Amino acid sequence: METLIEQKRGQLTDRIREKSNELLGYKITQQELRLLPYLQYVMVNEQRIDPNRINADERKILSKWREAGHIEGGASGLAMTKEFWDIITELIFLGYVDLT
Repeated sequence: METLIEQKRGQLTDRIREKSNELLGYKITQQELRLLPYLQYVMVNEQRIDPNRINADERKILSKWREAGHIEGGASGLAMTKEFWDIITELIFLGYVDLT
């Protein structure tokens, strides 16, 4: 009998780590995974990061993505490459929608 382990929404799994390694060249952290839905929300709404809604560790993550060329700006206006948009959408799907 096969035991199924239920994935919780926003839980970092091996499948997500492997997919991020394939798409970004490294395995994302739990904190990065949890930041992705906020970035998606920001991009489809006001396209400005609210500095009061992110902490110092998340600012470091954003800096890393900025240095990698995935995003530009922040509180004054956020821009994102189409490639990075597609990547975060795939990772959000795996972490929050397709919970198999």
